[in-house]
Amino acid sequence: MTGNEWVEEFPGTITVVDRDGIIVYVNERAARKYGPEGGEVGKSVFDCHPEAAGKKLRKLMDTQQSFVYISERGGKGKIVCQAPWYRGGEYAGFMELTLETTLPLPHFVRDRKDS
Repeated sequence: MTGNEWVEEFPGTITVVDRDGIIVYVNERAARKYGPEGGEVGKSVFDCHPEAAGKKLRKLMDTQQSFVYISERGGKGKIVCQAPWYRGGEYAGFMELTLETTLPLPHFVRDRKDS
């Protein structure tokens, strides 16, 4: 492997935006899932979200804070990770990674000896 080829066949979606919210990268799965809703390279990520979700995302981007949560729809679970990314130590934008999961999600407390 010479670079980031793994993201194209990653079994979840990966979307990367610049600091202004313009989509600069989507992996193949994200392109299939979000492309019909406007989630394409060159488009604003804020056009792909309802107003309330867009406001939350803007706040995360402005404060460069990560947000990880579990979403459930139709009995299927999805882990969603939204986080800032950096280039040369400078804030460059935000990324979102989603991955389908089983519910309930296992939880391990790693400071216990039996986990």
